[in-house]
Amino acid sequence: MEQLLSGFIILAQWEVLIALLIGSVGGVIIGAIPGVGAPVAIAILLPATFSFEPIVGLTLLLGIYGSSMYGGSIPAILINTPGTAVNALTTYDGYPMTKRGQGHRALSLAYSASFFGGIFSILCLIILSPVLAWIAPHFGSREIFLAALMGIILVVLAHRGQVLAAGMLACFGVFLSTVGLEPVKYTKRFTFDQTWLGSGIDLIVVVLGLFAISQALLLLIDKEHAPKSTHVEGNLFSGLKELFGIKRVATAASSLGVLMGMIPGVGEFTAQFLSYTYAQKSSKDPDKFGNGSPEGLVASEAANNAVPGAAMIPLLALGVPGEALTAMMLSVFYVHNVIPGPQLFDTKLDFVFALYMALLLLNIFVMIFLLFSTNWLLKIIQIPTRFLGVMIIILSFVGVYSLRNSMTDCMLAAGFGVFGLILKRLNLPVVPIILGMVLGGIMETKFRTAMARVKNPLDFIDRPIAAILFVMILVILVAHVRTVMQEHQMNKQNHDDPDDHVGPETSTQQG
Repeated sequence: MEQLLSGFIILAQWEVLIALLIGSVGGVIIGAIPGVGAPVAIAILLPATFSFEPIVGLTLLLGIYGSSMYGGSIPAILINTPGTAVNALTTYDGYPMTKRGQGHRALSLAYSASFFGGIFSILCLIILSPVLAWIAPHFGSREIFLAALMGIILVVLAHRGQVLAAGMLACFGVFLSTVGLEPVKYTKRFTFDQTWLGSGIDLIVVVLGLFAISQALLLLIDKEHAPKSTHVEGNLFSGLKELFGIKRVATAASSLGVLMGMIPGVGEFTAQFLSYTYAQKSSKDPDKFGNGSPEGLVASEAANNAVPGAAMIPLLALGVPGEALTAMMLSVFYVHNVIPGPQLFDTKLDFVFALYMALLLLNIFVMIFLLFSTNWLLKIIQIPTRFLGVMIIILSFVGVYSLRNSMTDCMLAAGFGVFGLILKRLNLPVVPIILGMVLGGIMETKFRTAMARVKNPLDFIDRPIAAILFVMILVILVAHVRTVMQEHQMNKQNHDDPDDHVGPETSTQQG
């Protein structure tokens, strides 16, 4: 109880509340603008947060992270254009409702489901805190190494159909983390006698290049457009009442969001897919899904907004980020010498509680803001995309230069921006590179620490948690290989059986 009160005192500072308010409102605005999204905003703001107190910087970023998906539902529902990538599924049922003249109802349901999912995940996080505080000290160097390794594997395997490319990009990220002075004996690695590589390649430079500058270049290259939207009329509070009629779907979707958020590398897309599938299969009217089903809309929005709170669990308990945005937040922790992991719950439990309460408050701030400002936000959606691209590039280079007053960093960021643009044009993921950089550094440090106590390979997994993690990694890999072999076998059977594709009469005609 004393730690909870201390956390409330930390959060009650005016700087923290202002940062949370700015982040919450700013995240909604950023999310509502198609083509920008939370990764770009966080990447641009990241250098500025290093000069703030850790709780101030983190609440600002948490506000953007937790609120952007609220805003992303607005263009997804009204103009069939998701504001953020994770709102793509919202278009399936949100836009058909708008075409039927139920835009206000769709928005109200989306806001209510998002609020329910966000609050549900934070309550789960608070309830799990005693468990985390008990389990976290049992994680030593080898357990954290295995957890980080499992995170990379899950991130790679999550990119179905692109596993090889995602694996190569993750390895490239791990390689980038090794450039510069190594952390134990301070010998130079991969610097090629270039002094500017001696301090390594900064994570923020890579983040700004791959996310912000690449997206700006994409906006500048693509055809300019300014989406049109219509005025929304109706009571946006009505969705809260309607949500209680489909609370089963909302609860199941939020639970799946929490579960998927806790697993590194899985995230919103898997949570949405599973919750949407569950809602459709358990619905009395499954045919309405994709044609304006309120249940489908609730399943999508509740699931994706339940993930951010749950994604903080592996970050705070183990210091292992589950996706790109929490990886960016990890850098804020490190800059201020606040190291997430087992010791955080022992030494700074009040700080952890302050973060939990900040997550609760941001959902309340966002809900109040949206209920009274939706029509104002519709004007922001109409900002020309090329103007956005120019502004993002300017802010990105200002952020990069402010890190170390280095033009070399600016050139590196520009290079990674072009590289990110190429990856996006090829529909290849950029997230594995960032997680490779972050988790690669964690893995190296923990592996070298653990090896001091390991005499043979079996010693590495001679403790219960390490053994469980090792078995989980093996099961994940075996299950994936089995799935790939089954898919290959089915494709081979379909290829070898021409009757499945061409009938006898068609074959004769072709002959």
